[in-house]
Amino acid sequence: MMDVPRTAHLRRLKLLLREFPVVALLGARQVGKSTLARHLAAQRRGAATWFDLEDPIDLARLADPGLELRPLRGLVVLDEVQRLPEVFPLLRVLADRPRIPARFLVLGSASPKLLRQTSETLAGRVAFHELDGLGLREAGDLERLWLRGGFPLSYLARSEAASRRWRDGFIRTFLEQDLGELGSLLPSTTLRRFWTMLAHWHGQRWNGTEFGRAFGISHTAVQRYLDLLTSVFAVRQLQPWHENVGKRQVRSPKVYVGDSGILHALLQLTSREEVVSHPKVGASWEGFIVQQIIQLLGVQPDQCFHWATHSGAELDLLVTASGRRYGFEVKRAEAPRLTRSMHSALETLRLERLDVVHAGTERYSLAPNIRALPAANLAAALQPL
Repeated sequence: MMDVPRTAHLRRLKLLLREFPVVALLGARQVGKSTLARHLAAQRRGAATWFDLEDPIDLARLADPGLELRPLRGLVVLDEVQRLPEVFPLLRVLADRPRIPARFLVLGSASPKLLRQTSETLAGRVAFHELDGLGLREAGDLERLWLRGGFPLSYLARSEAASRRWRDGFIRTFLEQDLGELGSLLPSTTLRRFWTMLAHWHGQRWNGTEFGRAFGISHTAVQRYLDLLTSVFAVRQLQPWHENVGKRQVRSPKVYVGDSGILHALLQLTSREEVVSHPKVGASWEGFIVQQIIQLLGVQPDQCFHWATHSGAELDLLVTASGRRYGFEVKRAEAPRLTRSMHSALETLRLERLDVVHAGTERYSLAPNIRALPAANLAAALQPL
C-alpha cells in the first residue's frame, strides 16, 4: 500500500529541527507519526538513530539513557516517548550542549503527562508539531476522506468493508490497550459507552449535567472523561467565543469526534448510503469540514472557536489570526442562501470575511464579504494564515 505524501508536515518538521534541539511530534495513534519521521530521517544528511520504545530491545538499550544517547550525533528519534518519562531531564542536558551535536525528534500520543513533562522540563528548548489525519491537500477524494476519515490505513483500504474493519479494530485496541498505556484507569467498557454517546452528540454544545446523569456520576467527573479523549485527539472541543457585544452568548464548547471515519464506525455506519440517510449526516459533514478548514489554515486550537447567542445567531467556526477574524458556516446543501444569522455574525464579530462552505459545485457571492465556497475547492481557496 502506497503512502500519501505529507509534504507540508515534512517541511515544517525540517524548519523546527533547524531552530530547536528537541521537536515533539504529537498525534493520535496510527495517524502516521512514525511514517512521517522515517521519511524525514531518509531525507536528512548525516546519521539518524531510531529507538522504538514499544520494542523491548530498544527499551532495554535505554535502561541507562545517558550512556546510550550522549555519544550520538545527527538525528535521534524516540518513538512513543511517553513510555520513558525519565528521559526528559536528560534531553534538557543534551539540548544545552555547545554546538548541539544531536537533534532529538520525540514522537508521542499526547498524553497529558507527556505534554506536562516536555513543557516543564524542556521549556525554551522544545517545539511542538501536531499531526492530524490526512487532509484535502494530501488526499484527493473529498467524499472518500469524509466517509473513511483521515487515518491513512482507513483511507487507503481496498474497500469500504476493509476500511470499516480497520476502524473497528482501531477503536477496540485504542480503548482496551492504548488508553491504559497512556495512564487511564477507566474501564474500557465505560469509555466505549461514553465515546459512543459522544458520537450521537457530535456537533452539539457540551452538556456535562446530561452526560453525568446518563452515567450516574457528577458533571465534573464526566468532564474528565471528555478531557481524557480530547488529550489523545479522539475528540475535538471547539471553545466558545464571547465578548461584550450586548447579547447573551453561549458559554459551552461544541464537541466533535476527532475523525469522521471513527464517528461513522461508532455510529455503526459503513456505506455512503448508510451515512447520508443517518440523522447525524449534517453534523458529521460539519465536523469534517471544520477540521479541514483548521488544517488548511494552519491555525492552532487556541485560535479556533464557535459562537452563538441565546437569541439564535451562531457561527460554526471563528478563526482569529494576526488581529483579524474569519468566519465559516458549513452547510450540507447544494446552494446555500444568505441568512439573518450570517449577517449578525459578520457585523457583531467584525469579521474580515465569512465563508459559507457547501456541498455543491458553484462559488458565488452572497453579500459583501460573504461568499459561498464549494467544499471541493477549499484547498485552492484557503491559504495558511
